[in-house]
Amino acid sequence: MSSPSGQKPALKTAGSGQSRFQVTEVTELGPVTSGERTSGGTDGTTGTTGSKGSAGGEESKGRFSVVKFLDSGGIGTDASDVAQNGDTVRSTGSHRSSASGHTNISDTHSNTYYMRTFGHNTIDAVPNIDFYRQTEAPLGDKLIRPTLSELHDELDKETLDEDGFPIGEESTLAEEAAAKEGTKEQAKGGTIKFGWVKGVLIRCMLNIWGVMLFIRMSWIVGQAGIGLTCVIILMATVVTTITGLSTSAIATNGFVRGGGAYYLISRSLGPEFGGSIGLIFAFANAVAVAMYVVGFAETVVEMLNDVDALMTDELNDVRIVGTLTVILLLGISVAGMEWEAKAQIVLLVILLAAIFNYFIGTVITMESKEPKGFFGYKAAIMMENMGPDFRDGETFFSMFAIFFPAATGILAGANISGDLTDPQSAIPKGTLLAILITGITYVAVTVSTGSCILRDATGDHNDTSSVSDLNCTDAACTLGYDFSICKEGGCKFGLMNDFQVMSLVSGFGPLITAGIFSATLSSALASLVSAPKVFQALCKDNIYPGLHVFAKGYGKNNEPLRGYVLTFCIGLAFILIAELNVIAPIISNFFLASYALINFSVFHASLANSPGWRPSFKYFNKWVSLAGAVLCCAVMFVVNWWAALMTNIIVLALYVYVSYKKPDVNWGSSTQALIYNHALTHCLLLTGVEDHVKNFRPQCLVMTGYPNARPALLHLVNAFTKNVGLMVCGHVRTVSRRPNFKEMSLDHARYQRWLLKNRIKAFYTPVFAEDLRHGAQYLLQATGLGRLKPNTLVMGFKNNWSDGEMKDIKCSEICLIAPSPDELLSSHEKKDAGMKDVVVSVNMLGKDSEDSNSFPPSLITSAQNSPLILRETKRSAKPLSLTDQRLLEASQQFKKKQCKGTVDVWWLFDDGGLALLIPYLLTEKKKWKDCKIRLFIGGKINRIDHDRRAMAALLSKFRIDFSAIYVLGDINTKPKKHNVLSFEEMIEPYKLKEDDMEQEAAERLKAEEPWRISDNELELYRAKTNRQIRLNELLKEHSNSAKLIVMSMPLARKGTVSSALYMCWLETLSKDLPPILLVRGNHQSVLTFYS
Repeated sequence: MSSPSGQKPALKTAGSGQSRFQVTEVTELGPVTSGERTSGGTDGTTGTTGSKGSAGGEESKGRFSVVKFLDSGGIGTDASDVAQNGDTVRSTGSHRSSASGHTNISDTHSNTYYMRTFGHNTIDAVPNIDFYRQTEAPLGDKLIRPTLSELHDELDKETLDEDGFPIGEESTLAEEAAAKEGTKEQAKGGTIKFGWVKGVLIRCMLNIWGVMLFIRMSWIVGQAGIGLTCVIILMATVVTTITGLSTSAIATNGFVRGGGAYYLISRSLGPEFGGSIGLIFAFANAVAVAMYVVGFAETVVEMLNDVDALMTDELNDVRIVGTLTVILLLGISVAGMEWEAKAQIVLLVILLAAIFNYFIGTVITMESKEPKGFFGYKAAIMMENMGPDFRDGETFFSMFAIFFPAATGILAGANISGDLTDPQSAIPKGTLLAILITGITYVAVTVSTGSCILRDATGDHNDTSSVSDLNCTDAACTLGYDFSICKEGGCKFGLMNDFQVMSLVSGFGPLITAGIFSATLSSALASLVSAPKVFQALCKDNIYPGLHVFAKGYGKNNEPLRGYVLTFCIGLAFILIAELNVIAPIISNFFLASYALINFSVFHASLANSPGWRPSFKYFNKWVSLAGAVLCCAVMFVVNWWAALMTNIIVLALYVYVSYKKPDVNWGSSTQALIYNHALTHCLLLTGVEDHVKNFRPQCLVMTGYPNARPALLHLVNAFTKNVGLMVCGHVRTVSRRPNFKEMSLDHARYQRWLLKNRIKAFYTPVFAEDLRHGAQYLLQATGLGRLKPNTLVMGFKNNWSDGEMKDIKCSEICLIAPSPDELLSSHEKKDAGMKDVVVSVNMLGKDSEDSNSFPPSLITSAQNSPLILRETKRSAKPLSLTDQRLLEASQQFKKKQCKGTVDVWWLFDDGGLALLIPYLLTEKKKWKDCKIRLFIGGKINRIDHDRRAMAALLSKFRIDFSAIYVLGDINTKPKKHNVLSFEEMIEPYKLKEDDMEQEAAERLKAEEPWRISDNELELYRAKTNRQIRLNELLKEHSNSAKLIVMSMPLARKGTVSSALYMCWLETLSKDLPPILLVRGNHQSVLTFYS
């Protein structure tokens, strides 16, 4: 059922007056009238309807909403017709919202509008290019496809009529007419874009055909000869061609925005290389403006000098003419790209006329020109000029260094990539064709000058000789002239002596001068446009924060007017210096560094083998690109070794700076892809190698919760794992409602960034679980990759565990005391025999009971964190309370450098050496290097010296330094009575008290509350209880001033020791002490004295 003519129902969300979904229009197969084809506007979309109640400009709230609209000129006419199951599907290039935010929706089987895809009521979207646009897409609007959760959960809540159409307001003819008018206005006000000829080919040719063609090419031919000059041109062309192929590959690997070489390099290799090369490339273009303008000014001043019309002196005249010229060029550039393009075309016509004028002149021989060395095409001259004749200390490489800057300029088109209609097509075609045409031109000029003009000529008509002279050995003699006097020097004509010889040869000399003007001005104009465009793109990315002011653009073409002014100032400064012989080699090396990195970018991207590297330009090879990069580096040193050295130092310095600043950008560079490849390769290599005790390193799963919730625990573990082992911050999230995995994913990204920002080398891994025990199980089983899996579990000690429910403590206690994952896994799961799993617990207690009681659970187990307390304090502007002050100090105590002190290791039981390895790793770090290790071991009174010597020998074999060894012979002495009474008071609330009730009631209570302590259990473990009390007394006696205590953690027999009793042991053992680390390995060696 179709709607009335001219009216199409718009699908709208109930109560919002805004469109909910947008579906592409489909027409039946058959003739389509022009009116039907264009009814949606030039971009292939349908007209847009207005809103009666919503504010104009508000974006659609539906999932198919327009995110941002930047460039009205990007409206394309790329709608294509695709036959699909008997229907012609018209896919739109971009979808537009009206001013009110409404979007029209069309049916898939007729010209009516409703929410159907392939004939079914669904919000599932068909493939569309607008789903893949970036948020700030310059060529169209971004659409947001429905999420999976919407497809799973959201039902159609629209009220539909009997035919499945939504009941809502219909767009009127007036609304559609207004929408069409708006589309026309957008199209009319579009930006100016260039094709591949006007935008790339002409610019590259003008930049490559420089002043070198007219005033230095003939001299190079005279020095190197036709053969070697052709080799020089071929070498330069090989370098530029490889770079052109690499540029084409990068330019066709996705949409290219403005920024030229900077954009190509930064998006391929990342901001470090891109930021460093972008700055020097923009600066090189700015100084190149001065170079070309001074070349033009020198030619003008030379002409003024010939007619005796100098204004002041030659140097100041160069400055005056150069300043006026650069002001004129600035005016053309600021007027807009269209005017600049027209100026380039005029200059190209003049340049082509000058080149053709030269070639026409080579076939027009005149007797008056013969004494000056020009005889037309002669085989004798060609053969004589075929070989080299180096003079004045020149060599092949010096000639190459002089010529190569003439071959640069191949990025002139790529530098204005943002102003090209289709950069992906224009850059390869225009750049490569420009290299071919200019290369052929240079070779043709080389052959023609070498075939027509002698190396030396006097210019005197009287220097003739007899052709029959048998002593003729050179071409001049065979042609009737004797220029042998030139061997002594002093001749002013010929290839070797006259830089203006092409003016002599040409049919109309002044046209060559016009060609020189055209070559210099066109190159200067191209550089004046390139530098601000590249610099603007660099500033937009905010790589260098202070330069962001130059990112602003003006007008419909987003012209960088501030960049033009800056480029003008830089160029003018160097024009006024007028001494460019020193700076010229550096500029050439800056360009070569850019070429080298473009080539390296292609090699790097190909080597990374990223699925995103899919250039449509296929004529490249990664090894050829690498060779091109090496050639560019070699040419840098050939051109000028000190300039090459300075360029490399500048690039390296900028690279280090950008790497240090770490700009917050993510462009999917090949560097990331290659890092992934290396990580994956090395992880796989590790899996094929069995663990060895010499390579053991603690890989810790730290139960931190949110990483910033337990800073002391985090900093302590980071101290001995940083650059040594793996650290994973585990977070068990216990939820009663349905888990929100999207929220967890956002938290994961947020806290991983927090770890990176705080320079903590760790991973954050959250998991949903019913309780802490199951969460620890999941993390131990699933965390890690290959050999990079946690082998050490680290947990904080809950200071106020006695204040909570004992059923909650049970889960914590079971995780805490487990000697290996056997007890964390299910009964039918067994660990691999080669696995080294250990459990470490941390007790962050103060030095007195008041401190330990004052610490809130936020330090160890709750989701609160210290930074929150600090931020609240800043807002309230009140001093911290004593409790909060102690909490803050305790949370930061391991972050700062530790002053001189000791790390006391109480190695009471041999668990494999982990209790000794962790203190050693800790004291090797900079923050702990002033702390010495003291070792405490148990022993017998009558063997103290023997045990001490034996332990010293063992530590010596382990190569572990220590300051002292103490053998404790009184561990089994009875503890003091008041300490025993304190322990009794502690366990009183947790006793079963079976003597006060019947046996059946006692058994039932024990079954319901297994954590309760029975009298039998208490008596059975009386000796062990007394040992914990006694150890606390010894710890207070010997280690009360230690910076950290590392101690063997007591174990409890599974199923016989209750949770409450074990927690009371740990509480008693660690009471009123400095920070204590309780360690228990799984009794497999982690230390060895074998090499």
